Amino acid sequence: MTTSASPQSPFDFFGLDWTAPHPRQDADLLKQLPFVPGLKEFLILRQVHALEHATVWVLSESANAKERRGDSDLLGGMSTERGFYLYGNVNAVTLQRAVRTALQRITDGEWNLAVHPRCGTNLSVGMVLTAGLAFGVHMLLPKGPLVQILGLGVAATTAAQLAPDLGGLAQKYLTTAIPFNLEIADISSTRDIWGRPAHFVRLTWVD
Repeated sequence: MTTSASPQSPFDFFGLDWTAPHPRQDADLLKQLPFVPGLKEFLILRQVHALEHATVWVLSESANAKERRGDSDLLGGMSTERGFYLYGNVNAVTLQRAVRTALQRITDGEWNLAVHPRCGTNLSVGMVLTAGLAFGVHMLLPKGPLVQILGLGVAATTAAQLAPDLGGLAQKYLTTAIPFNLEIADISSTRDIWGRPAHFVRLTWVD
């Protein structure tokens, strides 16, 4: 009896299928490309970024946050290669519980937690889109001031409409990755590099 090999996925690079997150994806990539400078730091930052988003989602879903919707909207974070800063009105015990819950949920399959609508990626994508469309309008339309102004308005409006969806895609495939390789080391009250009060969630990489 003969068997035929299954067709290779078009997204199969370096022996890894990138169509869905895989627990060994980043660790295996590091083993195959150990010579690429900065690769591990980049992969760590993507995973930290995803866990930061997931933590904000969990905190925003909590009963306490729902009663104080304004406070939950003020929650934010900043990711680094060592962990992430969490800004907002939240105590250490609640944050510790939220981080552990977020890590469990996102690695168990709730991959949508990695994407957040208030992420700076969306703003960056919006700025690039606006600049690109504005340049295109300037080059393609007649040079009259009224036409140019109208064209810039259309460009800005179009960019604003497209940015959320494209920003979400950029987060999903570029700036975040499911944190299969992260463990929580500790959580402490601190100040960031600008002196702003925050909690810092320190994370460690596990192969």
